[in-house]
Amino acid sequence: MRSAPTILHLDMDAFFASAEQASKPSLRGKAVIVGGLGPRGVVATASYEARVFGVHSAMPMAQARRLAPNAAYLVPRFGFYRSISEQVMGLLRELSPLVEPLSLDEAFVDLEAGGAAWDEESARLVGARLRADIRAVTGLTGSVGLAASKMLAKIASEQAKPDGLVVIEPGTERALLGPMPVRTLPGVGPATGDHLRRAGITTVGEIAEAGEDELVRLLGKAHGHALYAMALAHDERAVVAERETKSVSVEDTYDVDIHDRVRVGLEVQRLADRCVRRLRGAGLSGRTIVLKVRRYDFSTLTRSETLRGPTDDPAVVREAAARLLEAVDTTGGVRLLGVGVSGLADFTQEDLFAQAAGERGVEGFLEEDASEVVAEERVGVGAGVGVGVGERLEVAERRWVAGHDVRHAEYGHGWVQGSGLGRVTVRFETPGSGVGRVRTFRVDDPGLEVADPLPLVSLRGVAAGGGV
Repeated sequence: MRSAPTILHLDMDAFFASAEQASKPSLRGKAVIVGGLGPRGVVATASYEARVFGVHSAMPMAQARRLAPNAAYLVPRFGFYRSISEQVMGLLRELSPLVEPLSLDEAFVDLEAGGAAWDEESARLVGARLRADIRAVTGLTGSVGLAASKMLAKIASEQAKPDGLVVIEPGTERALLGPMPVRTLPGVGPATGDHLRRAGITTVGEIAEAGEDELVRLLGKAHGHALYAMALAHDERAVVAERETKSVSVEDTYDVDIHDRVRVGLEVQRLADRCVRRLRGAGLSGRTIVLKVRRYDFSTLTRSETLRGPTDDPAVVREAAARLLEAVDTTGGVRLLGVGVSGLADFTQEDLFAQAAGERGVEGFLEEDASEVVAEERVGVGAGVGVGVGERLEVAERRWVAGHDVRHAEYGHGWVQGSGLGRVTVRFETPGSGVGRVRTFRVDDPGLEVADPLPLVSLRGVAAGGGV
């Protein structure tokens, strides 16, 4: 582990919700909750104003509505978030060639590799300047942690939230970690945490006191050894700029269980097409097709088939997914379906027999729209970059999606506040305007159309101010 706090961890503050507040003047300073709005939807991000009511990410949306009934509930706009993320990641790459994105809103940076910092003072200056630059370019805030290792830098950024900077000075790590709960350490989830608690170990300091032999006895050699090392603040993981993509996948959760076997088959074909679109978008192909089915009783089945060679042909993936579905009993209903591709490569070797058979399936690609489930491409440590991992967010079937952009021939740019009973309510405002006026239209109003998000107002050159 290095002797200076030159590993930086950036975590944008309530990223999705903050982006929506910056984009919509009427929501600034108000409780905003972003996620799936269907009966089985989950919260992706809650603004800090919403967190006061106890709302947090991964919470069922129905529970969030009970806790914060007056909050603004919006469906995610991942293309918009991705455009902001690219700006932020660009600022990080100006600091160092070693930038390791973990998700759209989170990344590690090795400041030594780019010569941006070499000691505590220079690292602190870089962190402060980065926060100001992010604010100037995007109008959003991010929290920065600086330490001598990735583990500690991430802990520091958590302590810095919201909109702060924390530096963990080398030599102080053990004292800092000691009283923290065991769940603070990477790799300690609910199951491992409960196992340690039953053994009387609840803090990081108690892990260190237990000793490596005891940890190995409790958790096994690999996990026990790694956990003991982290409890001693030893983390030699390097910041890695490029990581191997392991899988590409899509899945849909349905508001009402699907009982019709024919519809289940059509849904699988549609998911296969979406999966291939992502696969091709990443310039990849794959050999192993994976089908995921969650049944009415919450039991989850996963089936896979490995082809003779990698493919990115939609007909091939559809045919393989259909074969896998034949072996799954869907009696009683299906609440979730997913199709994925693993065993990835950057070339294809077509399975001609499967391709010919697949010509009987759905032709061409099916266009994704707001009625489909969308997935935040959130990547964890050790996962692939960019596609196929993360929360799945339900979107109720509607043309006008809450929070999404529209344009009216007379009133200009706005966003959907809600729709139903043949009506759609729109607030007409832009990132640089004041709070806009609200109008209601028939859903088939010829003057109203779906629009692309407007960019946030750049504050480059303007002194950074308070949080959004």
